[in-house]
Amino acid sequence: MKTLMRKSVWLGLGLALALQGCSSLNPFSSGDKKLPALKPVASQIRLNDTWRVKVGASEAYTLQPVAVLDVIFAAGDDQVMRIEKRSRVWKTDVGAAVSGGVGADGENVLVATPKGEVVALAADTGKVRWRVRVGAEVLAAPAIVDGVVVVRASDGRLFGLELADGKQRWTYQRVLPPLAVRSAAGVVVDNKMVFVGFPGGKLVALNPQNGNLMWEGTVAVPKGTTELERVADIASLPVMGPKAACAVAYQGRLACFDPANGSVLWTRDISSAAGLDMDDKAVFVADDKGAIHALDLSTGASLWKQEQLVGRTPARPRVLGNYLVVADVEGIVHFLSRDDGAFVARQKTDGSPVLADPLRVNGEYVVQTRNGSVYGLAVQ
Repeated sequence: MKTLMRKSVWLGLGLALALQGCSSLNPFSSGDKKLPALKPVASQIRLNDTWRVKVGASEAYTLQPVAVLDVIFAAGDDQVMRIEKRSRVWKTDVGAAVSGGVGADGENVLVATPKGEVVALAADTGKVRWRVRVGAEVLAAPAIVDGVVVVRASDGRLFGLELADGKQRWTYQRVLPPLAVRSAAGVVVDNKMVFVGFPGGKLVALNPQNGNLMWEGTVAVPKGTTELERVADIASLPVMGPKAACAVAYQGRLACFDPANGSVLWTRDISSAAGLDMDDKAVFVADDKGAIHALDLSTGASLWKQEQLVGRTPARPRVLGNYLVVADVEGIVHFLSRDDGAFVARQKTDGSPVLADPLRVNGEYVVQTRNGSVYGLAVQ
């Protein structure tokens, strides 16, 4: 294993892997093993690849495009781009590889670099407004809430920066376990609270104005005799709704909490590094084997399980419109019924993994591949 960041060893899941000889923890380390074949889909909807914009390869990073109304901001290599009406409006070279992004509101676009530099650009022109260093590699997209930029560094620290000039307002830090998953998961902002999952299985809610802890919940408890066995990290984004705040841990379990006070609603023993999503009735999660589960939002009871993506390393499933959308290691985008998990359509991209969350923008579905293609998919 490689030792990175202070005293912790970071196990890289996804494409940012720092593993030597630990292929069992590497979802993309299939070696000579052939990926399971996909069964034909009797398509219930017709998908068309309506447009494509090249933004630059993401290399070892998971770069998340973001939409503000019908405008898309995406990053790749060392550049940030605004896409509007299916075409590039501007492109800005930030002078370093982009490792964390993209965060945006109607006026600002935020990305970060492996050296811990956070860069703010004007949303309308792409002009750089400010740059600040937070002192550690940033793998996650910065978030914007009430005039504060919340940045998660890969050493476990969170920073609250002034949106106007990048000046540091607060820092939140926890003690990390000796072994932790290297993750591109950042923070989720909901109801003027910042939610973030940590190594060791803790989900916390913070006040974005001062970084103070509002509540803390235990998603998973580390178990086992070795440090490797005791890895129980929240390596994906939590999800929020009026009924529940939910998160899932690698080598752990899925847990849902009362978003107001952090009291536990229910838990299920499911391990996932890919992540989860929810609608008003169910929680959807991709487990570490690649099966997609739907669980009742109120009780955690199983509703359905789709196993055709086992071995194909699906990314985080996303509730978009009438469908559950999930992409796999070959860049194939699958559309599933939210009611029973049946496949209703699929669409190929450029053959490279799609790790970033799909988006729904102006009635189209938008995905970004590792090789740097941003696609717009339309349902006909």
